[in-house]
Amino acid sequence: MLNTGPENIDSQDDTPERVHVAAAVIVGGDSRILISRRPDHLHQGGLWEFPGGKVDAGESVEQALHRELYEELSIRVESSVPFIQVSHDYPDKRVLLDFWKVTAFSGEPEGSEGQLIRWVTLDSLTDYPFPKANQSVVELLIQPRVSGT
Repeated sequence: MLNTGPENIDSQDDTPERVHVAAAVIVGGDSRILISRRPDHLHQGGLWEFPGGKVDAGESVEQALHRELYEELSIRVESSVPFIQVSHDYPDKRVLLDFWKVTAFSGEPEGSEGQLIRWVTLDSLTDYPFPKANQSVVELLIQPRVSGT
């Protein structure tokens, strides 16, 4: 007799595992924001993003943020606070982006991995194409602030 109960059904899920990423909204002394251009060969290549990278196993988000910004930009984070968490599903990739606001760092940012970087004003953020997962962060940054709040 053939058993077709749930224990014999191939329950393998084709949904890709969610990638946990630490990302930084780096604010310069002149209130400009540092963005970087994703290399063309990577997922969402050619689009601009807030710098960061994958959180490794056994690593806290803050540790990953510090490591990634040193590897990508040659800067050392001196002051950062959690900003917003964004979960987004692309057709081929699922991401959880942990955004931190970095307000102090040492070193001069450079594209250590060959990526373009640019300091931009909040008003000009919408001039740069970002991945969909970053859109809510861009919108949050450019929304008018109500005085006194």
